[in-house]
Amino acid sequence: MTNDILKELLAQEDEIQFPHFNNQTAWELGNLLKLAADKLAAPIAIEVYAFEHVLFSYFMPGTNKDNHNWIKRKRQAVMRFAHSSYYLGQYNTSKNRDFETQPHIDPKEYCVHGGSFPIRIKNSGLIGAVTVSGLAQEIDHQLAIDALRQLIKQH
Repeated sequence: MTNDILKELLAQEDEIQFPHFNNQTAWELGNLLKLAADKLAAPIAIEVYAFEHVLFSYFMPGTNKDNHNWIKRKRQAVMRFAHSSYYLGQYNTSKNRDFETQPHIDPKEYCVHGGSFPIRIKNSGLIGAVTVSGLAQEIDHQLAIDALRQLIKQH
């Protein structure tokens, strides 16, 4: 079962790539996530990070400083390992190891709970990450990929 999940998550990463991405695209992505959070009345934090800058950040009512730390740690895992945080967590589970307790990982800097997804430009590679924090990791992940897919269709 885990191999099927890993294949599905890798397929999402192959599929979800932008033809181009800029500050306006980041704003649109962040707004799509904000609208999704409004519909769910979900207390989530949202970040769109690209080109070494936070280009969009929004914290819904009910969030707190912990959400900011989760976002940072999830995003840093994506930027270091070039996979979604959900994939990284599932991959480590498949290896029967806890990501955060590995000797080369600082758990204050990285975590692999779902919700951060790589932003890639086709034929260029990783340029950032979109991160959602506040709900179960599967839901955080799904919110991110749904918004990414919607935005790519619009472009």
